[in-house]
Amino acid sequence: MRLPAGCRVAENGPLAARVYPEPRHPYRSPFQRDRGRIIHARAFRRLAGKTQVFTHRYSDHFRSRLTHTMEVAQIARTVASTLGLNEDLTESLALVHDIGHPPFGHAGERALDDALRGHGLGFDHNLHALRIVEHFELRYAAFRGLNLTLAVREGIIKHSRDYSAAEHPELSVYSLDQRPPLEAQIIDLADEIAYLTADLDDGMEAEILNLEDIRRNVRLFERFHVPMAAKYPDAPSKLVFNEALKRVLNALVDDLIAETCGQVNVAEITTLEGIRNAPHRLATFSPEMEELRLEAKRYLYANLYNCAELIRDHEEAARVISELFEAWTRDPSLLPPSYVSLVEQEGAPRVVADYIAGMTDNFILDQYERFIGDGPNAAPVGN
Repeated sequence: MRLPAGCRVAENGPLAARVYPEPRHPYRSPFQRDRGRIIHARAFRRLAGKTQVFTHRYSDHFRSRLTHTMEVAQIARTVASTLGLNEDLTESLALVHDIGHPPFGHAGERALDDALRGHGLGFDHNLHALRIVEHFELRYAAFRGLNLTLAVREGIIKHSRDYSAAEHPELSVYSLDQRPPLEAQIIDLADEIAYLTADLDDGMEAEILNLEDIRRNVRLFERFHVPMAAKYPDAPSKLVFNEALKRVLNALVDDLIAETCGQVNVAEITTLEGIRNAPHRLATFSPEMEELRLEAKRYLYANLYNCAELIRDHEEAARVISELFEAWTRDPSLLPPSYVSLVEQEGAPRVVADYIAGMTDNFILDQYERFIGDGPNAAPVGN
């Protein structure tokens, strides 16, 4: 299943370059250093307090944005290792792929984007992640940001979507006319595998989903539940569920590896240049597996993500973010001094959005109580 060695991103090639040149480390590769910088970043630590699917009102057994990220990294590294790709680059990209998410998961991202659109702007968590690693993280005296390699910064932008050079001229350094390396392409699919299986698990644990309904509607799950129920007839149903779900994850990973390898071989690509100039992304699921994956994803949207319990949380997230955004945009002097100083240069809406995007769920709720709530700690929000 290993791809030609030339398809792998090299440790000493142009994608390993940094904006601010640094001497080579005596025993760590450039991408190992990137991984360390990401793990030690404040924005990475804050992922522990950000919603994946279930917000603060649920048990702490459920995935946070951080634990989800770790699961994506494990899956992505396995795929990269099997295909003979650059494992350290792949892991770095997996660890950084969600670093730009605001509080309250996708509901928070939609609310922040809606707030900004009222000012002719928008919020994109990939673009915000790039701002974090290039601008907001302050750890080094010699430069601003983390000074990550070009491969990681490009992967932050391009792992999950393609950006138009006409719409985003500021991203021209990231070769928008080319495909990202396979190390970046597999991140989005590892993300899909991780959240599909994890959300079935958390949805069951929350008692929002039920086993019989999953079996009726998710063929990929039923494919493995039948033999596991026969193999473990006396085991508790939750453990049989776990055995089936592990095999769902393995099947998705196996298919991703096999289909990606097949796509590269059919195209007779043997170099990174060939990967980058291919007419389409080569990391993919087979048509059959993609159909099964989409079926499971549609089931989760209909029965978990848009269920009444989570809709309530989404509405709360939208209210908290929109009201704080409005209050701080109206009176930016209420922001911390480090953000106030940026308002003249970048405008209040963007600065307020940057401030909100960095918050954990609990912190933004504290801020809402302080500035919007009517409790004893509430502060005035201006006229």
